[in-house]
Amino acid sequence: MDYRTYASPFSWRYGRAELRALFSEEERRRLWRAVWVALAEAQAERGLVTPEELADIRAHAGEIDIEAALEIEREIHHDLMAEIRVFASQAKTGGGKLHLGATSMDVEDTVETYRLRLALSLVGENLRALLASFAGRVRQYADVVTMAFTHLQPAEPTTLGYRLAVYAQDLLIDDTNLRFVFDQLTTKGMRGAVGTAASYEHLLDHSGDSGQIEAHVLERFGLAARDISTQTYPRKLDYLLLSALAGVGASLSKFAADVRILSSPEFGEVAEPFGKSQVGSSAMPFKRNPIMCERIDSLARLLIGYSDVAWQNAATNYLERTLDDSANRRTILPEALLCTDEIITLARKVIDGLRVEERRIAHNLRTYGPFAGTEAVMMEAARAGGNRQELHETIREAAMEAWAALAQGQDNPLAQRLSSDASLTALVDPAEIRQLLDPSKHVGTAPKRALTLAERIDALHAFPLQKKVELQQ
Repeated sequence: MDYRTYASPFSWRYGRAELRALFSEEERRRLWRAVWVALAEAQAERGLVTPEELADIRAHAGEIDIEAALEIEREIHHDLMAEIRVFASQAKTGGGKLHLGATSMDVEDTVETYRLRLALSLVGENLRALLASFAGRVRQYADVVTMAFTHLQPAEPTTLGYRLAVYAQDLLIDDTNLRFVFDQLTTKGMRGAVGTAASYEHLLDHSGDSGQIEAHVLERFGLAARDISTQTYPRKLDYLLLSALAGVGASLSKFAADVRILSSPEFGEVAEPFGKSQVGSSAMPFKRNPIMCERIDSLARLLIGYSDVAWQNAATNYLERTLDDSANRRTILPEALLCTDEIITLARKVIDGLRVEERRIAHNLRTYGPFAGTEAVMMEAARAGGNRQELHETIREAAMEAWAALAQGQDNPLAQRLSSDASLTALVDPAEIRQLLDPSKHVGTAPKRALTLAERIDALHAFPLQKKVELQQ
């Protein structure tokens, strides 16, 4: 890599090597050539390409020369046509039959759809592994009672496993969405300039057999086409994909943000892993910053931006096609997939290495948990004949006193205060009041529901895999 010039962080810092290689310029041109080989094969079966020409095309298909193609492109300003000229100069016998009947997007959209599906299958498997990690943690902490917070204020108890199941459930929705998108990612097909297949039909004397040529090419790539196309596949599919990826980003952004909140000293309940030699700050050696979760939140913001651009491409692709989507698609498509894969990988590191401070969880529960039982005390006293409105005021006053004590650094006195209130103890036994204020008894069906979700994750089938194409020589 040349560090003296600009490079996208996704070309070296974020994303895995396998995905970077898939979206490399060399791989793109290799796949273009694979389309031309498949097209020549199909046309050879119909006498449009001779066996000698086909053998020559196959023999030179792997001779990628990007510099030669770029030199031609600087003159003609068309990248795919420049690659055809290089290929034709190498395959001197068969080169004259390359791209016969095709338009650029027949080739480019075939390759693009193939790469998107292959990348999505890799991202989907990564997401499935993340879900499996969540399932393990959900089981581990299904019964660990912790305070829940609404409006960032103490609410009622939940369990840590149930809270983790909330994130996992969001990701299950994303998994379903990505599987749907994978099935929807169809290519244009070999249809020519405006999608009518007129050029192929002309070559075949209007026999109606152009669909067989298309089928041969698409089968090689494991792709399907829709009934209708223009010069391109529907750009709505790009938006469908990128909005689904943005959904993954939203789910993991919430997870990462919550970990950041809960790792702050005021909570201190969970934290992302922190390496023995890791440096938190250049100025403050004591810092243990949640850098992985911050990176997830930072990268996730990009995904909605990519999705917005894809929406505009779909909405403004006038008539049979305009070119104003081309430049931005070179960025938004690979980077959206690389970005999503990166934040999934980061989330796996966070959940696999999650540090859970159970003593701090118990401390916070003792501090704030008794408030959650006040409604149960009120209901029990009302059932015993008390006036609900008067009981509410009695308990409210005691709760306000307890909050004031906490603000002064004291232990929560609420249980002692209510269990010694004569108006309450006349209706409910003091021991029962203390039991009703025990937060560990107030989590409902949370443990059971969390475990049920973990079982759903266990039952997930593998994410669909895209067939990989090899050059035929």
